[in-house]
Amino acid sequence: MTPNASTETSSNPDSFYDRLAVHDSFEAMSRPGVYAKLPDDWFVGAADIVGSTDEIAKGRYKVVNTVGAAVISAQINAVGALRFPYIFGGDGAAFALPQSQRDKAEKALAAVIRWAREEFSLEMRGAIVPVSTIRENGLDVAVARYRASKGVDYAMFAGGGMTWTDRQMKEGKFRLEAAPAGARPDLTGLSCRWTPIRARKGKILSLLVLPEKDADADELARLYHRIVAIEESLERAGHPVPATGPGYRWPPEGLDLEVAATRGKTSFAVQKLKLLAATFIALIFFKTGWKAGAFDPKEYVEATAANADFRKFDDGLKMTIDCDAETQAQLTELLEKSTDAGLIRYGICEQPEAIMTCIVPSVTRNDHVHFVDGAGGGYTRAASLMKTTAAIAR
Repeated sequence: MTPNASTETSSNPDSFYDRLAVHDSFEAMSRPGVYAKLPDDWFVGAADIVGSTDEIAKGRYKVVNTVGAAVISAQINAVGALRFPYIFGGDGAAFALPQSQRDKAEKALAAVIRWAREEFSLEMRGAIVPVSTIRENGLDVAVARYRASKGVDYAMFAGGGMTWTDRQMKEGKFRLEAAPAGARPDLTGLSCRWTPIRARKGKILSLLVLPEKDADADELARLYHRIVAIEESLERAGHPVPATGPGYRWPPEGLDLEVAATRGKTSFAVQKLKLLAATFIALIFFKTGWKAGAFDPKEYVEATAANADFRKFDDGLKMTIDCDAETQAQLTELLEKSTDAGLIRYGICEQPEAIMTCIVPSVTRNDHVHFVDGAGGGYTRAASLMKTTAAIAR
């Protein structure tokens, strides 16, 4: 999908993202005209976990997702009130920021790379690439904003530049080194407290649809429109999180991950005791429905479901949906025909559950964000199956 919107200009390029229109229709994200090109003096940051497929095979899918989301959490805390586009990819994430934030962004990402290595023995790659360099290589980065709920909107990307950046990073180019030993990112708000969410209609599908090189933009837009139409025919568009919110039990399954994310220089044991107490108090409120000041537990869990990021455009289409067998067959037939035609390549990971990793600046506001992935490998597993799927389809 090639964006055809012109580059935004302003005396203050840092406010570019704030000035973008916010769209209520997800289907609109399939149209090139809704995307605006990033200013030339911005840069793209990206990171992912080396060998993430093997880590997931060992059952560490929640660790992988938490480290991926930490990339975004660290950037949010580094730049403060500045709004900027970012996207979660399962085993990593990407973001874009103005040049004025580059020093902060590099330090935050380098600290995440160090933290992942020392806390979880995970090797993470990171890269920082100027948008101007991406354009010099014949690609672009354009962004649109999709409103998932009244409290949250998410960035969508087009132009091929994010995919190119990811490929360059995996080849070792534009490499960002880890911060010095002992460095820790500010991951305030990063949490993993919800229980896995079981499929209610059939299976949780994590689906990746990526364009082939030189795919016709109009044909691609029509295909995305058809895929989204099928997905939206599902109850609540296949949203994997119940409208009443996900489940919660004590102690939370992801408690140790949250301890590792938030302890800073505090010992693991002390921070775990603090979070055990805090999460037990949260359990009481969720079970009783009691309110505390501005915190309404019913409203919070409903906002959690509404805010969940379960579908996105990122130089292609990515969705984690609760899907019945009939609709899955319909999607697969369409995708295989499109693959045979040389328009796209795709990968699907089937699993019984979805998981969420969250960034919650405050429980009294409704702007908390929740990244959804499949609990059996999700987007990472779907990506690893993509070549096989495409080869079989052809």
